[in-house]
Amino acid sequence: MNQDAPNRNRRRFLTAATTVVGGIGVAFVAVPFLSYWRPSARAQAAGAPVEVNVSRLEPGQLINVEWRGNPVWIFHRTEDNVNDLEKVEGILRDPESRQDQQPEYARNRHRSRQPEIMVLVGICTHLGCSPLFYPEDRPHGMERDWVGGFFCPCHGSYFDLAGRVYTGVPAPLNLVVPPYHFPDENTVLIGEDEPDEGEA
Repeated sequence: MNQDAPNRNRRRFLTAATTVVGGIGVAFVAVPFLSYWRPSARAQAAGAPVEVNVSRLEPGQLINVEWRGNPVWIFHRTEDNVNDLEKVEGILRDPESRQDQQPEYARNRHRSRQPEIMVLVGICTHLGCSPLFYPEDRPHGMERDWVGGFFCPCHGSYFDLAGRVYTGVPAPLNLVVPPYHFPDENTVLIGEDEPDEGEA
């Protein structure tokens, strides 16, 4: 009788048992590790679209909301504000919005879906400061035509009320227009285009 046979069977059993236990151990270690890489609920919510009621937004009023951790401005331009956009085009770096800083539907003079409602990410395109709102008063150091807009106090960049950057300032690009649409006449949904619009 071969006495090695029981030992070989025992070795096979122990090897198989060790492999199974080791596999279970690896799974227990891998699950928390892999879940670490999955975005948290808070992170997912931070990137979610933001719904804003604009029914009480008066002409000349700007409100500030947060989307993806950045300030987003919604401004109700007056009729004069809209008409004034043409007056400063000769001293703007990209008056026709040729640089890709906005969705296609905002590639126009007012850089918006509707001329009177402006939606912009309130972050300067130079080094990421948040510009200040100057709807009427000329900002300090501004010697050219001023019909209202935004001034970045960090390094002195100026933008008009469509977020278009003036020439001769540090900011290289217009302010960003985020994706957005109007689900109804009183609501702006920031962070999402109209359904199927991206496929057109």
